[in-house]
Amino acid sequence: MASNLDDEIDDLQAKVSSLKKELRIHTSTLITAPSTRQLLAQDTPTSSSASKTQHQQQQKALLADSADQHEAHAQQCLYRACATLTTFRARDPDPRAVDSGAILGLRIEVLSRARFLRPYYVLLNRPFTGAEGSRHLRVHRHTLPACIPLAGLAARYLPPPPAAAKEGSRGAKGQDLARFARAVRREVVRYHHRLGVVADLRKAAGVGRETDAEFGEEERPDRLTDITPADAEVKQLTIEWADGRTGRLVMGDDGEILKLVVLGENGRDREAARGLLGGAATAEDVVKRLAASV
Repeated sequence: MASNLDDEIDDLQAKVSSLKKELRIHTSTLITAPSTRQLLAQDTPTSSSASKTQHQQQQKALLADSADQHEAHAQQCLYRACATLTTFRARDPDPRAVDSGAILGLRIEVLSRARFLRPYYVLLNRPFTGAEGSRHLRVHRHTLPACIPLAGLAARYLPPPPAAAKEGSRGAKGQDLARFARAVRREVVRYHHRLGVVADLRKAAGVGRETDAEFGEEERPDRLTDITPADAEVKQLTIEWADGRTGRLVMGDDGEILKLVVLGENGRDREAARGLLGGAATAEDVVKRLAASV
């Protein structure tokens, strides 16, 4: 009895949250409509009641302020969606900073699962001296995940001047900041895409939901119990089944499936691997198959 009551309360709370979300969406849609903006811009007709007119003016001012906030938010989202890679200037407060503390910053915007993430930053300075190296940039600080190969990208697109290069290395050909910025953003987007694939796989496989055993029923041995990243780059995933089998899924940079190995009690289980993939070439295809089978 108590369990049924708790379930009803949870359902009601979920409905309330859903209704509140729909209300916010409809409110934002109505208040930003051109017709609404036109009505707010019109003068309120005079009324015989002064108190009623004052109340209408107050409500109109509140609606106009809310409309301005929604419009500013929409403009910011549009800017972040279009200008995903921007530059800015800053100054290092350290009195001993090179180049008088001048900093060139790269701001990288990432949109994942319909939400803007916190921007990533790469700060560059000019520590080199001399006629050849005075214009060369170097990575000073950054907020990128540790799995992003920033050092390799910097060595490729922002090589040091010939005078600062190590002995035995090839001479620097020059720097290409635009290609460096695009390459860094591409790696960041790929990383978050792979994270999204893992989340979609877990959701499609029902990982984390109530199991059959919790309801007193026999648990299916072919049910997936866990899907987790096995490395920092999220290119390898560990897959676990209810009967104790484990697998390792290897993905490429863009989420393509490179290899899947499943191990059971008798060694490698090729049938389970074929049953999970079903000829799919990408992780998105596996997500669709799992969602259709659950």
